[in-house]
Amino acid sequence: MTASELTCVDCGATFTPPSTLLERYPGWTPSRCRRCHQAASGTVSSGSRRGAATGSRPREGSPSSASSARRTPAVGPEEHRTIAEVLERYTDGPVDGVFTDGSAIPNPGPGGWGAVYVRDGEVVAQDHGYEPQTTNNRMELRALLAAVELVPEGTPARIHTDSNLAVRTINEWAEGWAARGWKRKRGPVENLDLVRPLYELLQERPELEVVWIKAHAGNRWNEYADALATAWARDEL
Repeated sequence: MTASELTCVDCGATFTPPSTLLERYPGWTPSRCRRCHQAASGTVSSGSRRGAATGSRPREGSPSSASSARRTPAVGPEEHRTIAEVLERYTDGPVDGVFTDGSAIPNPGPGGWGAVYVRDGEVVAQDHGYEPQTTNNRMELRALLAAVELVPEGTPARIHTDSNLAVRTINEWAEGWAARGWKRKRGPVENLDLVRPLYELLQERPELEVVWIKAHAGNRWNEYADALATAWARDEL
């Protein structure tokens, strides 16, 4: 497989993932450069986040226990704001739709997901959850499942996610997998227990559209969803 240049959803820098990584995970496209992935996972200090963006997504070990991770999550201040702090700091971005986020800290490790449904800049409904052992991708998909449930049937809405992988999974690849009996050309469909019900729910809800939104770009409700997704690591929502 030939690697091509991609654009990091966080810093906007171009990077080329190693072809060996793409061959290891066929059908997967990295959304962040190595530097931003490490920063989002809390594996580098804030000072080192300013370096050049290169490389791949590293695999990280899980903590010794979920309880210790909840007491000392490996996240920086940028990923650890409360809802009140988000609302005070951010004002930009779309004001309608559902906004979702999910993460594991480290990845894999304990993680959470969040979804908030907004109309005219006002919160209509929200939901969030926590799992003691999971992955970033699973939490992004879990947040999208919750998002579908937040919108009343027949109500048109855009569901925003900052996971390019989740968007491509649902909008590009799932149809082919479904046609082949939920099988890929090479290997099993990852996270099938989440991908299949999400795709089937969205097939029944044509009024809903899953779209990508840039992460940590000052979009108020994307940051709000991030605060919901990391609420498990704080003493307050």
